Order: sequence, then C-alpha cells, then structure tokens
Amino acid sequence: HRIQMGANPGMLGTATDEKLVARALAGSNNAWHNLIKRYEQRVYNYALRMIGHPDDAFDLMQEVFMGVHRNLPGYRGDGAFPAWLFRIASYRCTDYLRRRRFHTSFDEHDSPVRSNADPQADAMVTHTNEQIARVMRELPAVQRHVVELKFFQNFTFEDMPNNWVSHLIPLKQ
Repeated sequence: HRIQMGANPGMLGTATDEKLVARALAGSNNAWHNLIKRYEQRVYNYALRMIGHPDDAFDLMQEVFMGVHRNLPGYRGDGAFPAWLFRIASYRCTDYLRRRRFHTSFDEHDSPVRSNADPQADAMVTHTNEQIARVMRELPAVQRHVVELKFFQNFTFEDMPNNWVSHLIPLKQ
C-alpha cells in the first residue's frame, strides 16, 4: 500500500523533544501525536532501508511507536530523544530480521507516494532507491544499522551504541 505520512517537522511548532516528552508523560495526547509526526517518516525510512519491504516497514514503524509509548516513562533524558527512539527502532528491526531470515526485493509499486510532476525524475529516484536498498540488504546487520543512523539519520558516532561503532572503526591512539 502507499504511505503518505506526517507533517513537515517545521509545522510542529518549536517545542523541544524534551518538552513534548514531558507533556506526553503528563497525559497530553497532542504532545504524543506531535512526537509521532515529528519522527514517523524518519522511522519508516529507517525500517524500510533495514528490512527492504514497505508493508513490513510500516508495521515496524507502528511497533516502534507503541514500544516508545510503553517505555516513555523510562526515558531519562540523559541522551537525545532521537538516539533513544532509534535504539528502540534498531532493536525492533534486528528482532524482525532474526524472525524472518528472508530478503524481499524493493517493490516499486509499494514505495511511498511520489510526485507525478516529473516521471523521469521519479524513475531516477526509484532506481537510486532500489540500488540503495539492494546494497543495504547485502551489509551485515550491525553495519546496516550504523550506515542508516550515520548517513540517513545524521547521527554522530557518539550517539550510536559503542558495540556497533567498534565493529567498524578501529581505535586510533
């Protein structure tokens, strides 16, 4: 199915993640929905690149946000909210990959909605996305997580779990 999600993050106001978390913990459904809207596209894209199938990525995105909601009282705020959120997303994706040891191909017909204004540009984007998805599926899971977080989510290596980074970067002394 086709997915068209969320508002532009700039449209979600200037409230920080920490303020939205505090308000969500105090019972504000509006704050919780703003957190979802702020991150749903990024979590979906992360899941899609990790597992390669749009429907399963959408299901995983929903599972991630259910897990975040359940565990929100445990968020201590000693790290950035996106790092905590994507740690949960990475655990969900890893669990999925363990349960489903198969790789499906990226299906152009199930990809997120694109503009029809320029079919040639859409075809180029689809081709590029297919290449990225293929290469990402060939990487070991830990490397796939690191590439996704570093290059697609703009995390620093310090924001990632140390055991992932140590697999990729030799310590320099």
